[in-house]
Amino acid sequence: MANAKDYLFRAVTGLHRRIFLATDGKLLGSLSGMPVVALTTTGRRSGRDRTTMLTSPAQVGEDVVLVASYGGDDRHPAWYLNLSANPEVTIQMQGRKREMRARTASEAEKQELWPRITAAYDGYSGYQKRTDRNIPVVILEPAA
Repeated sequence: MANAKDYLFRAVTGLHRRIFLATDGKLLGSLSGMPVVALTTTGRRSGRDRTTMLTSPAQVGEDVVLVASYGGDDRHPAWYLNLSANPEVTIQMQGRKREMRARTASEAEKQELWPRITAAYDGYSGYQKRTDRNIPVVILEPAA
């Protein structure tokens, strides 16, 4: 069920997405020192393309790391539910569009990545403290 936070998130994301895509990421292409990612998933119920704006706190080679924090909410963000249902995604980041395959990091991978993630943005540690939900770390790998 949508609440005020959901509506505000959609409005801010929509404005950010329009500016980012119109300028090919030249405007609003980074936030808090992290690259911005326009993540396009397939809606798990609608089957339609859904694009949301995220930041990537870490990149490992060609892999892109995302955090499904939703600001410490007790619910997973819709984009995470979508890519869990269909891991084939598209990203636009740093002026480059790429086809990727998403997977949730194992607990060992998350433990290895978490210090890099929180070094990039300490807010993630606060989000994890705010919820009992184990916030997933997502690894996007280039599609074969």
